[in-house]
Amino acid sequence: MIILLISFFTSRFSSAQTSFKTATVKVNGKCVMCKKHIETSARKAGARSASWDQTTKFLQISYDPSITNPVKIQTAIAGTGYDTEYVKANEINYQKLDDCCRYDRMTLNETKE
Repeated sequence: MIILLISFFTSRFSSAQTSFKTATVKVNGKCVMCKKHIETSARKAGARSASWDQTTKFLQISYDPSITNPVKIQTAIAGTGYDTEYVKANEINYQKLDDCCRYDRMTLNETKE
């Protein structure tokens, strides 16, 4: 009986560990403070881990789909003033960003000529 219980809990724990998903999304930002705010917003929205690259503007997230999803995470990030690949921050939240964090608001898929 004890072996069955140990086996049951071990398999449940193992499957819980593998249930996390990952995603990569573009998020506008400029500086180290942006990195802190973007990653913190993602974690508060349920991301298990979040890492934003200042150069590439890519945010790598790991999340439990039973708790959150990439849209919820991007919505939370946009709520702090940062445009994401699929969710744009409203102007009021963008204006609340520190001066050093105010990025060029062109869409993430546009390039300057």
